Formats: sequence, structure tokens, C-alpha cells
Amino acid sequence: MAAAQAAHDRGAQRVPVRRLTVLHDAGCPLCGFLRDWLGRQPQLVPLEFVPAGSAEATARFPGLDHRATLDEITVVGDSGQVYRGTAAWIVTLWALREYRAMSHRLSTPAGAKLARSAVLAAAKWRDGHGRAVGWGGGVYRRADGWSYDPRLGWSYQRPTCADGACSTG
Repeated sequence: MAAAQAAHDRGAQRVPVRRLTVLHDAGCPLCGFLRDWLGRQPQLVPLEFVPAGSAEATARFPGLDHRATLDEITVVGDSGQVYRGTAAWIVTLWALREYRAMSHRLSTPAGAKLARSAVLAAAKWRDGHGRAVGWGGGVYRRADGWSYDPRLGWSYQRPTCADGACSTG
């Protein structure tokens, strides 16, 4: 992989991380929820969110397997470091002020097993719910009575017929 090779050539393992780019599946409701949650957390290392497989991701990181970034969270450090799966989650938590200590615990052999279990559980949920028939991660529409507040989440209020737009049958 060109990005990993370039990072190795620059000695990226010894270079401090000053910014992380999180590649996320923009079509996945769980990924979107986590992206929003991460964005609200106090950050020690700034996180930037870019849709995986997008034109922007492809242009910024030409050496990555962008198809794989849609299957598994991928985080890229500003010096070319590439983290995937469990390591990506751990480094993302490391960037957050209130979760840095937890990230250190999860980076131990015992903690890595727990982190991997959490990642696998999220992947299983995503496979079962994220793109299923029915809701399947589709859009909640305001016209249907849904509204979203970042602090409270989704809420539903049945639309009224005051404007004459609803059907009577």
C-alpha cells in the first residue's frame, strides 16, 4: 500500500500525530451516529470526518484500498499512519480527552480482546440493521413527522392535517 509505504519511509511511527482523518461509511446509520458522537466530544487531537469511498477520500489517500474502507473503519494520521478496525477505534478514542485513559487500557493484550469484541458486535449489528429492508438506515423525513436534536436524538410527532396536505383515507 502506497500510503503505508510512504509513512514507513518518513518514519511515521516516531512522528507525533497532530490530526486524524476518520473515514466512515456515510450510508450507515450506526457510522453516522458514531461520527456525530465523536464530533461532539472534547478532542486532544482534532478529528476530521470524510466519507469512505468518496471522491475526497480517494483524492486525499490514493494509496488506500477504498473498497475496504467501506467495510471497516479506517483512520489516517497526518503523517501517513493508517489504522484499521480495532486499532482505528482505539486511536480514535485516544484522540478524545475523556477517553484517552480508556484507549491506553484497550491497547493492552486483554483490552484489545474487549475492543475487538465491541468492534465485532458493532459490525454484526451494522450488517443486520444498517442496510436491511424496511427502515434499513433510510432517511427520517421532517414531512413524515421526524425531527432530530443532537442532544436528544430522534423524536416523532404525528403530522397534522392543518395545512390540508395529509390524506383522509
